[in-house]
Amino acid sequence: MSLFNFFKKDKKEQALDNTLELQVSSNADRLVDAYNEMLEGALDYSETSLAILDELLDQFHQNSNEVDKEMKSDLKSQAGSYILEVGRRNYGGKYYWYDQYEQPILVTGEPNFKIALLAIEKVGKRIENGIEDNIPYFFEGYSERVKKGHYPLKCVSLKYRGFDFFKVEPFVQ
Repeated sequence: MSLFNFFKKDKKEQALDNTLELQVSSNADRLVDAYNEMLEGALDYSETSLAILDELLDQFHQNSNEVDKEMKSDLKSQAGSYILEVGRRNYGGKYYWYDQYEQPILVTGEPNFKIALLAIEKVGKRIENGIEDNIPYFFEGYSERVKKGHYPLKCVSLKYRGFDFFKVEPFVQ
């Protein structure tokens, strides 16, 4: 399955796009509602707010033995949705459902280029591994690619030692 096969949708599936955007946005708002008062309003959907989110996720990393599976799942979904919404609100884009990873994906730059952002599993890795999976650094890679997106790019999926990597390169027709 090609990385962008999920763009081929029938009309019924396209009608669900607005629903997916609402679900991601609502999920992000749940995180903001739960933690923004404690964080003194810092979760404002700006790129700089991702450093605050990263600090929050570090608290969960440090106390991960005390966090049950359901709470981790909710946090992954909410924080991942927040990261996606930071991307969409700052750079635009459209949500698609990515079956292979069973999560939403934000694609920015269409039709001139396509930069994809997957965030939910990244949040899980941040909670599990700690600072080595830093969220601001992760997001910076996405934002730099979007800012450089003045020419068509393609995203190539690579597998190496059981891990998926995405490489962005110029699109040659």
